[in-house]
Amino acid sequence: MKSQNQNILTSFPKIFNAQFHLLNLLLFFLVFASGLTLGIILSFSLKNFSFKLNITQFSVSSSSSSSSQSKIETSHLSSSSSSSSSSSSLTSAAPNNNNTVRVGLKEFLRPPSITHDMEDKELLWRASMVAKIREYPFERTPKVAFLFLTRGPVLLAPLWEKFFKGHEGLYSIYVHSNPSFNESEAEPVGSVFYRRRIPSKEVKWGSVNMIEAERRLLANALLDISNQRFVLLSESCIPLYNFSTIYSHLINSTHNFVEVYDLEGPVGRGRYSPRMAPTIQINQWRKGSQWFEMDRDLASEVVSDTTYFPIFQKFCHGNCYADEHYLPTFVYMKFGEKNANKTLTWVDWKFGGPHPTRIVRTDVTVEFLQKLRTGSKCGYNGNSTNVCFLFARKFLPNTLDRLLKLAPQVMHFR
Repeated sequence: MKSQNQNILTSFPKIFNAQFHLLNLLLFFLVFASGLTLGIILSFSLKNFSFKLNITQFSVSSSSSSSSQSKIETSHLSSSSSSSSSSSSLTSAAPNNNNTVRVGLKEFLRPPSITHDMEDKELLWRASMVAKIREYPFERTPKVAFLFLTRGPVLLAPLWEKFFKGHEGLYSIYVHSNPSFNESEAEPVGSVFYRRRIPSKEVKWGSVNMIEAERRLLANALLDISNQRFVLLSESCIPLYNFSTIYSHLINSTHNFVEVYDLEGPVGRGRYSPRMAPTIQINQWRKGSQWFEMDRDLASEVVSDTTYFPIFQKFCHGNCYADEHYLPTFVYMKFGEKNANKTLTWVDWKFGGPHPTRIVRTDVTVEFLQKLRTGSKCGYNGNSTNVCFLFARKFLPNTLDRLLKLAPQVMHFR
């Protein structure tokens, strides 16, 4: 009995130890399984989070890139739109994947808006560019540029309206008036003079800045490569013939019309300054009318002149009257062989003095206008003609009603 009890006491710890080991084993497996399950869950969760994060980042990046690209394209389109607006629309439609519009040389060279804000140095530099190849690589219709140098509005504008009517595409108009003049109050929408004013500066008649204004007008007109002849007119000028006659006469001319002559005495050589030497000598000093007509070659040379014009800026002041001497002297010294040495603008100096005779209302008759048109003989392209003057001045505003009445009969306006 005692031996049996000892066996029981001896086996009990063994059984207890076995059960304890079994319990530890079960706990181990439970912990392992829980850890494994938790690891798997966390692994999938992290992968899903990383994937979503990458997607989000990609989406944000794409959105940002797209937004940036959109801004760039919008800015580019805005810039192009603005440029096209100021350049009179280089193309009629934007290129697309299906139908690409070609921007050829003709479209590329279309002139900018005359309301640009270029400084004089920039404008003259741009206008001084001359093509070395004379033959144009595209068809074009040559135009005559009419340059009006005025204090305010073109006073005889209704007469000029009739003159230009029906001849669109054959002419360009540029007006240089006093900066204080508000053209929007003077020229109605639809007028040939509407928004044809170039950026201007104040002009004192007879001074060097008058030549600056003339060069500014020429430079603006040169930006349009279709302009082949350039006529400077005042606010008191009128045309003596209809548009077709004047256009044909100018386009077919082989000469420039800048009045040039040598004059002894105080109002000629007496205005020369010895400080202009050696660039300009007194025997090269010339006088003439400021109202000119010239071709594109001479116009380009005038705006490109950095030799003679600065001399006038320095030394032609007071009684020098640069507008009567700069162009005559410049043309005589450099381009005399192609100059007719006469002006195409009639003016009456019979009473003498510093200013020509003013034409008033009672002066305007059929006989008077006919005399201006055919009352003299002159040379043109090597032949004799009685069409010596195409324009005339100084007509006061009170002559307008008679001019409008007689223009169809005398000048053969439509």
